[in-house]
Amino acid sequence: MEYVYAALILNETGAEINEDNVTAVLEGAGVDVEESRVKALVAALEDVDIEEAIETAAAVPAAGGAAAAGGAADADEADADDDEDADEADAAEEEDDDEDEEADGEGLGNLFG
Repeated sequence: MEYVYAALILNETGAEINEDNVTAVLEGAGVDVEESRVKALVAALEDVDIEEAIETAAAVPAAGGAAAAGGAADADEADADDDEDADEADAAEEEDDDEDEEADGEGLGNLFG
């Protein structure tokens, strides 16, 4: 993530986003720089208009595509589904924890006879 932040800093200051500048920003921040990641970032941003990408991202609501594509009713339904999924995941996790605790106890019982 810090690599993307470096590119955003360079963009904001009007500096060219190139390998040397990205590396300089990262080193200035104390990051152990990986050249391959710098090269990949610079190559990926070569034909990208960062200002346009930021405006496009800011225009999309944080709730995701459901609210934008389907309206408020679909968003409420999606939220309800997400809540149900989260509840089911929590219940499954608790069951797994209980099973792990039981298995751990059995292992200790076997260890001590």
